[in-house]
Amino acid sequence: MAERGLEPSPAAVAALPPEVRAQLAELELELSEGDITQKGYEKKRSKLLSPYSPQTQETDSAVQKEHRNQTPAPATAQTSAPSKYHRTRSGGARDERYRSDIHTEAVQAALAKHKEQKMALPMPTKRRSTFVQSPAEACTPPDTSSASEDEGSLRRQAALSAALQQSLQNAESWINRSIQGSSTSSSASSTLSHGEVKGTSGSLADVFANTRIESFSAPPDVTTTTSSSSSSSVRPANIDLPPSGIVKGMHKGANRSSLMDTADGVPVNSRVSTKIQQLLNTLKRPKRPPLKEFFVDDSEEIVEGIPQPDPNQPKPEGRQMTPVKGEPLGVICNWPPALESALQRWGSTQAKCPCLTALDVTGKPVYTLTYGKLWSRSLKLAYTLLNKLGTKNEPVLKPGDRVALVYPNNDPVMFMVAFYGCLLAEVIPVPIEVPLTRKVTLLNGGGGGEGGDCFNPYKTSKEGSVMGVTVSRLAMLSHCQALSQACNYSEGETVVNVLDFKKDAGLWHGMFSNVMNKMHTISVPYSVMKTCPLSWVQRVHAHKAKVALVKCRDLHWAMMAHRDQRDVSLSSLRMLIVTDGANPWSVSSCDAFLSLFQSHGLKPEAICPCATSAEAMTVAIRRPGVPGAPLPGRAILSMNGLSYGVIRVNTEDKNSALTVQDVGHVMPGGMMCIVKPDGPPQLCKTDEIGEICVSSRTGGMMYFGLAGVTKNTFEVIPMNSAGSPVGDVPFIRSGLLGFVGPGSLVFVVGKMDGLLMVSGRRHNADDIVATGLAVESIKTVYRGRIAVFSVSVFYDERIVVVAEQRPDASEEDSFQWMSRVLQAIDSIHQVGVYCLALVPANTLPKTPLGGIHISHTKQLFLEGSLHPCNILMCPHTCVTNLPKPRQKQPGVGPASVMVGNLVAGKRIAQAAGRDLGQIEENDLVRKHQFLAEILQWRAQATPDHVLFMLLNAKGTTVCTASCLQLHKRAERIASVLGDKGHLNAGDNVVLLYPPGCIPVTVRPPHVSKAACILTTQTLMRLLRSREAAAAVDVKTWPTIIDTDDLPRKRLPQLYKPPTPEMLAYLDFSVSTTGMLTGVKMSHSAVNALCRAIKLQCELYSSRQIAICLDPYCGLGFALWCLCSVYSGHQSILIPPMELENNLFLWLATVNQYKIRDTFCSYSVMELCTKGLGNQVEVLKTRGINLSCIRTCVVVAEERPRITLQQSFSKLFKDIGLSPRAVSTTFGSRVNVAICLQGTSGPDPTTVYVDLKSLRHDRVRLVERGAPQSLLLSESGKILPGVKVVIVNPETKGPVGDSHLGEIWVNSPHTASGYYTIYDSETLQADHFNTRLSFGDAAQTLWARTGYLGFVRRTELTAATGERHDALYVVGALDETLELRGLRYHPIDIETSVSRIHRSIAECAVFTWTNLLVVVVELCGSEQEALDLVPLVTNVVLEEHYLIVGVVVVVDPGVIPINSRGEKQRMHLRDSFLADQLDPIYVAYNM
Repeated sequence: MAERGLEPSPAAVAALPPEVRAQLAELELELSEGDITQKGYEKKRSKLLSPYSPQTQETDSAVQKEHRNQTPAPATAQTSAPSKYHRTRSGGARDERYRSDIHTEAVQAALAKHKEQKMALPMPTKRRSTFVQSPAEACTPPDTSSASEDEGSLRRQAALSAALQQSLQNAESWINRSIQGSSTSSSASSTLSHGEVKGTSGSLADVFANTRIESFSAPPDVTTTTSSSSSSSVRPANIDLPPSGIVKGMHKGANRSSLMDTADGVPVNSRVSTKIQQLLNTLKRPKRPPLKEFFVDDSEEIVEGIPQPDPNQPKPEGRQMTPVKGEPLGVICNWPPALESALQRWGSTQAKCPCLTALDVTGKPVYTLTYGKLWSRSLKLAYTLLNKLGTKNEPVLKPGDRVALVYPNNDPVMFMVAFYGCLLAEVIPVPIEVPLTRKVTLLNGGGGGEGGDCFNPYKTSKEGSVMGVTVSRLAMLSHCQALSQACNYSEGETVVNVLDFKKDAGLWHGMFSNVMNKMHTISVPYSVMKTCPLSWVQRVHAHKAKVALVKCRDLHWAMMAHRDQRDVSLSSLRMLIVTDGANPWSVSSCDAFLSLFQSHGLKPEAICPCATSAEAMTVAIRRPGVPGAPLPGRAILSMNGLSYGVIRVNTEDKNSALTVQDVGHVMPGGMMCIVKPDGPPQLCKTDEIGEICVSSRTGGMMYFGLAGVTKNTFEVIPMNSAGSPVGDVPFIRSGLLGFVGPGSLVFVVGKMDGLLMVSGRRHNADDIVATGLAVESIKTVYRGRIAVFSVSVFYDERIVVVAEQRPDASEEDSFQWMSRVLQAIDSIHQVGVYCLALVPANTLPKTPLGGIHISHTKQLFLEGSLHPCNILMCPHTCVTNLPKPRQKQPGVGPASVMVGNLVAGKRIAQAAGRDLGQIEENDLVRKHQFLAEILQWRAQATPDHVLFMLLNAKGTTVCTASCLQLHKRAERIASVLGDKGHLNAGDNVVLLYPPGCIPVTVRPPHVSKAACILTTQTLMRLLRSREAAAAVDVKTWPTIIDTDDLPRKRLPQLYKPPTPEMLAYLDFSVSTTGMLTGVKMSHSAVNALCRAIKLQCELYSSRQIAICLDPYCGLGFALWCLCSVYSGHQSILIPPMELENNLFLWLATVNQYKIRDTFCSYSVMELCTKGLGNQVEVLKTRGINLSCIRTCVVVAEERPRITLQQSFSKLFKDIGLSPRAVSTTFGSRVNVAICLQGTSGPDPTTVYVDLKSLRHDRVRLVERGAPQSLLLSESGKILPGVKVVIVNPETKGPVGDSHLGEIWVNSPHTASGYYTIYDSETLQADHFNTRLSFGDAAQTLWARTGYLGFVRRTELTAATGERHDALYVVGALDETLELRGLRYHPIDIETSVSRIHRSIAECAVFTWTNLLVVVVELCGSEQEALDLVPLVTNVVLEEHYLIVGVVVVVDPGVIPINSRGEKQRMHLRDSFLADQLDPIYVAYNM
């Protein structure tokens, strides 16, 4: 912001050295072309000017002061009063239950930095009707207690609000204050500690008086406490939010293009444009690491994958680690040889001992299973399984078969009986969750496995596939022994188990180890925890339990509810096993729980975090401590170091620290090593984070039925840095990321499943969830309902955050929360979030225990069926690997380009039709120069030959016109014009007709300066009606003459124009850019046009052609009205409006009259393809056969729509349509017919061109199926007498045939000029009479078509015997989008977008102030509107390397099209900016 004060005066600039001035000019250019953002411009500019600006310092501070006064940035509606917090909490609001003061403080500090400037992000606009929740949904809040494995739940203290109010103070004082604060919040540097302090930095001495730190010699950098004076090297905010003041009045330094001007410089004032302005302001500084120069020539690859690694990134420096051994597994003489024998022993000797107690929904004990009962029932079940299923000779089950156990979570008793029954019967139990939905897919376990298998727990992989882990009996037994030794279990102890008893620690401790040690398990089901969160604490108190198995969420819930229970005592607990001790927030929940329940007798050393995984089972567990011994240490790690996989004690920035607690030591009898997470299993260094691998007999054996994956997971032999194996003991990959700290303590910092690799850095999904939750979110989202995953877009992973929004959250709250989460994640993790979506409550897919099913959520997101109700995409901040914008190469003149092309052996791109002079014709042409004369001649020679037949929807002929009738009517109209209209030769007449039998062109009268209007009675009534009066001032209408009843009066003599160059008619049309233009057609041009068409299509009197297109302009008008008179063939006219009433009309007519040549428009073809697609059988039964068609020509002024032509050909192939028959024409405003596929000559050719080269105006042919390829079709053959050359539109010089350029045309039937009123004809004069800037000795006069295309010489032979030159049209020059220095054609981007989702009906793109705007028509339900935003952004980024600025979702039919079916993108753009689209949703991508 401050640099803007350094605006030097023009005089000062002039005094600067010339090289500085040159650099400034270059900067200005970069800015105006959008290659550099405003922010970058200012930064570079101030850097250039700083040596020459003496008063820098003063202005700097003054400007800052001034800005501070403008934006007082209030701390947003936060109350710092803790009393309010307590009040709400006692109200039973479950949502504030989670706390992580440490993280919250960090997040608040990070946000405080951003707070300096007020939010100026544009909020999305949403139609009010969208996403109104049904009352039923609104009443049922989602299961907030959902508490999944990675429960994202933290509670915020009032510290937060205080932090926000201090937010305006700078970060330094903030950090210092937190250091002097209490030791609980001083997460700053309480590093790993196990004993005495040696040399702590002075400022921290008081803080760490109670934390003793010993300098271990092992990994040096974790333990030595570095001075934490918190140098305030505060990273500047990454999403820079300019003050709101900027939006209204632009600041001096802003370039003109960012002012809200429409194309012609008129300021626009509307909601949309201010939003776009705000959006531009948020994009001031791109984060773009420098990339190597690219684009030398087409052969160079354009995209440079992922950015190069940063040379300054931290690298591991320790020595290579050695595997860590656990203590030996003690041999206790009375341990049973197998679980079944343990059960038999207790069942027969201690039958009355309780084994398992189940609770009912209220938390009261319902049933206690004794060891005797368990033994007898399991035996019965085993007998039944083996003997009672099937017949005696053919039992269903054999030993080693798999049996699925499907039991609900509140029935541990039956599950336990079934499990042990299976073990006794020697079949393999497979515990399966009860399906949540009706759609059930059961895992079918195949034939008999090894007799040694004990059971198959299963897990869901990151991609969402289900994998079963096979565990042998031996492994299960030794795991129980190891657990018993580690936890020091003894007979008769009571265990309270809150976990799921069907898998992981709940199964191992609560079902196996308890039987082994004759313990009593009390199983607290998940449903009880929802109604009575304190139930497990009460059970511990009531049963004097020694051990409790919980997760962090159970600690939170107990803290929430503890007020209701004053008199519980936890003094009996010797072990509180926290099974998700590996989570980033487990530290704070354990601390908070301890501080609250210490007064209830909880011993600090009883808290035992452990780490588990499905493959390696229990990886490590903290042993129960000795009272009074020092508590184990913490590691305060730098997030930045972690993202590079390196352990660094966090010293510099307190905000980006991660505090982790240890999960104890390796299991007895086990060995552990850390290997690199990706690539071969190489051992990590001591200060490197890697995947924890465990070697022991206690893990799984394999993934059931997946031999390949098994090898990589269960049979890992670690290697040293040289690549040779270390030892021969196979290890099991646990799927956990971590390191071994001092004293062989194991630390876990994340899971492989939650690993997000972005631009070569690793981030942990759990950490990001924790950061998101630390942002004040109570009003907006449900805690614990946040999913974080990465999707692969444009050669890198991108982070997506999805959360469930509360029904009562307002748009502003949600948007505010979303933008703050983005800032927090950006500051703390230094990574951009690609997409943040909020979905309605209860709509994210759930796992059986109520957590979020991440892989399913990701799948829904990618296929566009997540249905978010709010979405924020930030591609600008996180996509940093786009190729550099292309710089136009200066200094090469057109002549040297041409010489270069010739030297390189490239042809100059030009082509021509047959020469008219060589073609002999009958005497008709030479005798008559004018159509009127030809008509008169035909009326005398063949008076009864029918020239026109007009059909209606039923296919019956409404009227015909023979030569004589036509001539007579024409004479009558001419006489009426003379009498009633008092017209002179050369006046203009407007013809207003429905498609009928008289030549018509119609456009609003004021444009064409008409002296008279001819029309039918019905339309005449319409013109005089009230509605017309409302739209146009009727008094200004010229004379209106009704042609339905004409006097029978002959003309005295036929009018003959003095020269053939006299104007014959005006042809008006709306171009694709929305301009209404008329062109003047002279009599000689009309004659030449008809003659060329006659020769190309071989038309003569005995032929019939069918025409089904609008006759108002261009080639359509010529075919409909003029050609029959010239060539004498019969035209069957089918108005397209009639086709809408009867889709069969056109094809039936072609079949009925056995027509060989038919002409139609794309809209007609689309009608038939869509409407008759499923009715081909009906067509067959009606006897319609199209084998008679020789040419079916689409009349168009655009790139051929190949997909439509191909689907039309394929569809009607079954009723005889030859695929070779379908072709297109090409014409433009300056020349209505340049190409037309005639009857002779080669078939139209197609080529695949490279899209990347096209953007550079090059043409490179590629093979079919090549990536980034585009299929183009030739637009018909060039007409006789027409010459075409491809020209560089800037230099106006001819180009070689490997270049894309503007198509210029020279022909006798080119129009003679634009017809305009406002005397701007001089402006467009060069469109009609232009000469090439060089290389054309004949000085031919060319007309510019305004279309880009190229010419290719094909292998085919033209009629002349030479090789045929094909002309390919790529698109209109006016329509192209200049982005990043490249030329894009809207249709290519639209084609990509239309493919991505079934609900996209149509799509159009345009640019506005360097932003790409994509408008999509949604034909599905409005819920799907927001699904389209990420899909559109992804596809345009992947296929076109462009970032979409704005996505607008509208109703079907909003995108305007003209009568030829071409999109009017400029009209759409104007309506968008004037806020007239009534969009369903507008998303502004940041």
